Amino acid sequence: MDDLKNLAVILVSPRNPLNIGAVARAMTNFGCSDLRLVKVHPPSLEDARSAVGSSADVIANAREFASVAEAIADCSHVAGTVAPFHRPPSENCVPLPDAAPGIRGHLWHGRVALLFGSEKTGLSNDALSHCHQILGIPTSSTFASMNLGQAAAVCLYEISKQFISQGSAPAATPSSESRAAGEHLDRITAVLADSLAAANYTGIEAESTRQELRNLVRRLALNTPDALTLTGMLRKILWKLQHPHGR
Repeated sequence: MDDLKNLAVILVSPRNPLNIGAVARAMTNFGCSDLRLVKVHPPSLEDARSAVGSSADVIANAREFASVAEAIADCSHVAGTVAPFHRPPSENCVPLPDAAPGIRGHLWHGRVALLFGSEKTGLSNDALSHCHQILGIPTSSTFASMNLGQAAAVCLYEISKQFISQGSAPAATPSSESRAAGEHLDRITAVLADSLAAANYTGIEAESTRQELRNLVRRLALNTPDALTLTGMLRKILWKLQHPHGR
């Protein structure tokens, strides 16, 4: 089964090698092989790579990244995961069963990233600002916390179930067919922030403002050609701001 071949599972700052192994096993169960690790603790990864069995290939081929931005650079849709009863984010949290059909649609047209935070703190606000969508796994309010491996298995099952039930690709939609990848969106965000700084926009140096800009750009749901065009426009504006007397 290769229905999840376009899905990248990204673990941000995982600490427990057993959890990394559990995620890899869940990925193997559902035909997903693209595991990416951001700021992983070296001993944890080394211990996880000593695992045996079919999931060892997933861990052995896992790629490491220094930041979330680098890890999602080639992804046109990014979904972050949180426990809705644990630390609700400022953005709307969509229940996993409701979000799964849309994720399936994006998988037909580009690479999708599924982000999981560390066992202790979950995803930071900065990591969430790279997401187009925030997923919540419905759990009991009396014990909302889930093991990282369990959370990954539930998400992968819910997404893969859509392929099983639908059986064929859905009709293409403008929002998913050619959506710009993360690297293009981050480029727009950077040039927009530089332009606002050149225009003396108050508070642009604050990290919270940068996160808001990142969220805003993702809500635009730009396709690749429009993202490139907008980047060019913003660069021209920035140049004029930096060289007011230039031609």
